[in-house]
Amino acid sequence: MDRNRRALLGGIAAALAGIPISLQAEEKVIHRRAIPVDGSLLPVLGLGSWITFDVPPDEVQRRENCTRVIQAFFNANGAMIDSSPMYGYSQDVIGQALRALNYPSALFSATKVWIPQSEMGQRQMEHALKIWGVERFDLLHVHNMVSWDSHLRWLRRWRDEGRVRYIGISTSHGRRHAEMEEVIRSQPFDFVQFTYNIDDREAENRLLPLAQDHGKAVVINRPFQGGALFPAVRGRSLPAWAADIDCDTWAQFFLKFVVSHPAVTCAIPATSQVAHLQENMAVLYGRLPTPEMRAEMVRYFEA
Repeated sequence: MDRNRRALLGGIAAALAGIPISLQAEEKVIHRRAIPVDGSLLPVLGLGSWITFDVPPDEVQRRENCTRVIQAFFNANGAMIDSSPMYGYSQDVIGQALRALNYPSALFSATKVWIPQSEMGQRQMEHALKIWGVERFDLLHVHNMVSWDSHLRWLRRWRDEGRVRYIGISTSHGRRHAEMEEVIRSQPFDFVQFTYNIDDREAENRLLPLAQDHGKAVVINRPFQGGALFPAVRGRSLPAWAADIDCDTWAQFFLKFVVSHPAVTCAIPATSQVAHLQENMAVLYGRLPTPEMRAEMVRYFEA
């Protein structure tokens, strides 16, 4: 059947079904979540940079590869890139890539202040702005809750002045959850970031529902448990029912478990390989697991 005839029959079928013909060309829907403070939408998958982008200036080929990863990220409709001064050369690598790519309009820039003193924290973030080459950050977290109370005042001022859109606070490796709970209840952070994955589900008990109740956007770090999830399933096949949630790989299985939690705004897996990036970003599309299937995913993983 020639192309014109297929298009004609498709148009007739759509009309008979009462569906506008224009919808036949509609792109696949991207999974996005609203940032509670203002309703802005963010793709549920971002890009982390811990270890993967810590590349010295003299390793030119590795840096060029990082630029290709970031380009593939934006080609796949990504937005949030997350970093920190703690991540060595990562911010410099990101800035170099953004300049090479002419600062894609979709960029949601997120980094962290990681220093004890308030004045030094401001200088650290002034320097970060220059490294990234952006006029403002979309999100500034206090990294691992270091001296968060001393940084909060200037972070709020920067937000009021438009130098940053959102402010947040982070922890990782399952640490300081009790203090994070109190911060969520009482402090005016827009975002919180912590660890959550199919093997480390402690955040389900308090942090995730608490963040949802208090209107905090949630960024998930270590969705692969620092890579430890993959050895745990080495040699095992995906269950047949993984096709029902459009999962072709274990990476997609693990990521869909994370981003299907209703309190999660965005997860930030890190990678230095374009193929892995593309594999991960496929999670932006297709079916997500129901609560019942999420429970089945845990049972299968732990079996």
